Amino acid sequence: MRYAALASGSKGNCHALSSEGRTLLVDAGLSLRQIRARMDVLGWNPEEVRAVAITHEHSDHVGALGTILRRTDWAVIATRALRTALQAARGLDIPPGRWIEARPGLPLDWDGWRLLPFALPHDAEDPVAYRLEAGGLQAAVVTDLGHPTALVADHCQGLDLLVLEANHDLDMLRDGAYPPHLKARILSRVGHLSNGAMADLLARSLSPRLQAVVLAHLSEANNHPDLARLAAAEVLGDAPVSLQVAHQLEPLALAVA
Repeated sequence: MRYAALASGSKGNCHALSSEGRTLLVDAGLSLRQIRARMDVLGWNPEEVRAVAITHEHSDHVGALGTILRRTDWAVIATRALRTALQAARGLDIPPGRWIEARPGLPLDWDGWRLLPFALPHDAEDPVAYRLEAGGLQAAVVTDLGHPTALVADHCQGLDLLVLEANHDLDMLRDGAYPPHLKARILSRVGHLSNGAMADLLARSLSPRLQAVVLAHLSEANNHPDLARLAAAEVLGDAPVSLQVAHQLEPLALAVA
């Protein structure tokens, strides 16, 4: 299995996973042109993309979806409530022939992949994360959640690859320039994970099977990669786990086997 963070942060998010020539995107928060260009930079073939799984309707996760619907034949995986929210909030009509319904807690088989969407605490309509399996390998992309619930922790166990939100450092956020209402939203139980909360969830996700951890959705204003990395490294200790930090502007790729 190959993984790429094509973009990750407050300005746009898109993750790609590939197995045996079948590539699946999780979210599409940057332009279709940038998705293809960043795949090219990594040596990935954009023509192998077959579908995009959407986690929720916020613009940094669905910015390219309209263009994708017009210019590609990719399937769109989304919950029924999310499909309705995309229509109401953004005027995006996902045709029935392009839509694959995701149901939280129920596995979905698609083109050699098994996807398991599961619920997250976030201020969106029916937000989910995805656990994904192909070729006997397990991965999960878990971002945009206000706190690590027991359900989330359960779905983060037994993975080969974990992509996990480390949105903000508490001190940087509290002392920073964001207005009070935005700070309150981020800090709420339906906001975003701090470095400390990420470390707590990571500690609950450790297993001998875990090969790689990618820290994602870092705030450029309220976090620093070194702080996020340090928080995760303290949890990982001497475990033989590759630790990477995804960025907004530079794509990152790795493989698990």
